[in-house]
Amino acid sequence: MGELIRTVVADDHYLVREGTRQLLEMSGEVAVVGAVGDADELLDAVRRLGPDVVITDIRMPGGQWRQGFEGIDAAHRIRSAHPGVGVVVLSQFSDALFAFELFKHGTEGFAYLLKDRVGDLDELLGAIRAVVSGGSVIDPKVVEGLLARRDVRGQQEALTTRERDVLREMAHGRTNSAIARALHLSISSVEKHVNSIFTKLGLENSGDVHRRVAAVLAYLGPEPS
Repeated sequence: MGELIRTVVADDHYLVREGTRQLLEMSGEVAVVGAVGDADELLDAVRRLGPDVVITDIRMPGGQWRQGFEGIDAAHRIRSAHPGVGVVVLSQFSDALFAFELFKHGTEGFAYLLKDRVGDLDELLGAIRAVVSGGSVIDPKVVEGLLARRDVRGQQEALTTRERDVLREMAHGRTNSAIARALHLSISSVEKHVNSIFTKLGLENSGDVHRRVAAVLAYLGPEPS
């Protein structure tokens, strides 16, 4: 077994914090080196403990932070001061505006997951592995909502059901080979779907995983006013 992923968990609810700690440590891949209850404690823990990754709630107590965006603001400060630390933000909000707020300065090393993913250990571990390696993840439910909004506006050629499946996997930060395994497709089939997605979305294809996520986010983002 390789080295455990050193992790700090931040959530103002004790039971959620400890439940997440226990779940992660049961995986055998993660060592939770710190668990804190607010954004100030989170920054201090990162400075003192030097984790590989942080898992933080989107909302936490703290007077000096933007109300409702404490976790996101802390994530930006962590990545600025400690660029090697990945950050997974957990949120109860599927509204894409919160995800775009997280990714507004770049996608590398960030993940935005809905809180109900915490109970799915494979999903959570996948996001942790992605951000530790500099990749990025956005919750597929958020992507689906964005696609639906675009379809209603008539600003894209509708994606097929399979293309939507592939796009959701891309949002997870997965490579074509990983998408093929997840969807039980051949790699060549995945490549065709990816090319079709980028053509329909008017995007340049890229083999770089986090840039693919960034490109999709950029296209699906809020319309200019």
